[in-house]
Formats: sequence, C-alpha cells, structure tokens
Amino acid sequence: MKISQNTVVQLHYKLSDENGLLESSAQSEPLLYLHGHQNMLPAIEAALTDKTIGDKLDLVLAPADAYGERRDDAVQSVMVKHLQGAKKWKAGMTAVVETEQGPRQVTIVKIGMFKAEVDTNHPLAGKTLTFNFEVLDVRAASDEEIAHGHAHGVGGHHHH
Repeated sequence: MKISQNTVVQLHYKLSDENGLLESSAQSEPLLYLHGHQNMLPAIEAALTDKTIGDKLDLVLAPADAYGERRDDAVQSVMVKHLQGAKKWKAGMTAVVETEQGPRQVTIVKIGMFKAEVDTNHPLAGKTLTFNFEVLDVRAASDEEIAHGHAHGVGGHHHH
C-alpha cells in the first residue's frame, strides 16, 4: 500500500540541523500520523506521498519549507503569569503562551518580576532542517480517524 490521502503512516524519523541531531524516534515509539490532514509540514507530506513500507527518505528543508525565517521583530513583552510550562523562568527557556491563534511556543529572552520579553519565532525558525524517514507501516485510516483528523493507536493520539 502506498502513502496517500487518509492512510495512517508509521515511521521512524531523525531530525537534524547544521549542528547535528535534534530529535529521533529511535529511542521511543515510532511516529504515527494520518496523511493528508496537515499533521505534518506540507513539504514532508508531499515527499512521503506514494512511498511504501521499507522506503527510506532523506529530506532537506530550507527554512521557508520548514518553520519559516527568523523575524527580528518577533520579540514581545508578556505578563509572566501568562507563561506556561515552568514555575521559575530563566532566559533561554521555552514557554507556551495562549494566543488568539492557539498555543504558541516562545523562547524567554529576558525575565522580570511581572513582565517577560519573549521571542515568538518557532525554536527551529531560520534553520535548514534534515529529516530522515523510514516507513514502517502504511494502512487505510478508519472512519473514526478520518473524522478526528489524526491517527489512533501506538504513537498516535490517545483519547482519555
């Protein structure tokens, strides 16, 4: 079976930048995702389309195809109480802030008593990223998975 719209794909991946490995599924569960539902970067979905079990793929993405270029005007001031993810904050830490567009990952630039300066660039913005994929399994998605827009099962989204 080939990877196409509404297939559930199980794969191992490695993600690297110019400084080396950032993350890998080898130490944990393979990644499971529903293809064609914006669960992956569009460039990754495009590259994986029509691949099948056992295929390996190396994909190098420029910032424009990954998490965008870094924007210098992306530093904003927020109230410390709006930062989620830790009790004590230090510069360089990553926090989550709820925005009108949903939760965003930000990096703390400077922290004060009540206000923090945060960089709203994605932590991987401005980086050329290398993805290595190995397709482990491809199957048709269930009606429920299609309705929910994500894969269920090992490595997928779990409902509690």
